[in-house]
Amino acid sequence: MTHPLVPQIIDLATPVAAELGLEVVGIVFHTNQRPPVLRIDIRNPQEDTGLNDCERMSRALEASLDAAEIIPDAYVLEVSSPGISRQLITDREFISFKGFPVIVSTSPPYDGQQEWIGKLIRRDETTVYLNQKGRVIEIPRTLITRVLLDECQ
Repeated sequence: MTHPLVPQIIDLATPVAAELGLEVVGIVFHTNQRPPVLRIDIRNPQEDTGLNDCERMSRALEASLDAAEIIPDAYVLEVSSPGISRQLITDREFISFKGFPVIVSTSPPYDGQQEWIGKLIRRDETTVYLNQKGRVIEIPRTLITRVLLDECQ
């Protein structure tokens, strides 16, 4: 379950990232650790995301978070790149990874399965299309919980 502060943090982090020419691709707040860890995954849409991007985002976001006083107690801020093994979220990612092997998870199960493995064909407003050994599988987006690149294929 998403931590209740995450939507506020997204609202704060997204414009900070945009100012730096970056995109926020994921935020997780691990409150089961002491101190809690706020992990922000960013991406540089122009080039490979580097350490410099993470440092710039970390400094800018830290100042904004402190000023906004959203998180009341001490925490650790981690800014990183999600790397290649990641969840596909944006339209741009679905276009970039067309033809790549993916794992689609659904909840509840769709057509008797909760996980679908195939090559990504495309995504539209209502459906994700996979190629499974030459057969087109159409999975309704409303049932999809995540789409991950499949590194094992």
